[in-house]
Amino acid sequence: MNSQDKNGKLDYIEFTVRDIVRTCKFYASAFGWSFKDYGPQYCEFTDGRFTGGFAQGEPVSPGGPLVILYTDNLAHMQERIERAGGRVVKPVFAFPGGRRFHFADPDGYELAVWSDQQD
Repeated sequence: MNSQDKNGKLDYIEFTVRDIVRTCKFYASAFGWSFKDYGPQYCEFTDGRFTGGFAQGEPVSPGGPLVILYTDNLAHMQERIERAGGRVVKPVFAFPGGRRFHFADPDGYELAVWSDQQD
């Protein structure tokens, strides 16, 4: 994609986290993401399709945009997230187009996972 095609498109997301090692371990375990270190206070992550970063800094406060991930099996993904140290904050619920749940990662960020499957 050339730079003209990128105008106005989401390109990167960055999370401020307390402990980069702990955060990477969580996202690797829960979602299989991979990482590239840029020193002790920053690393880049990729989910194989999208890239972002973790910057070490002050604790987060609730709120802000909701990052939503997709899965073809909500129950399995919820188990993986909980085993990795995440906490469900909104149980599975239906919405037009599918079902989803919300969880908090170890730093307190609330994310969601949705599916159009009826697991």
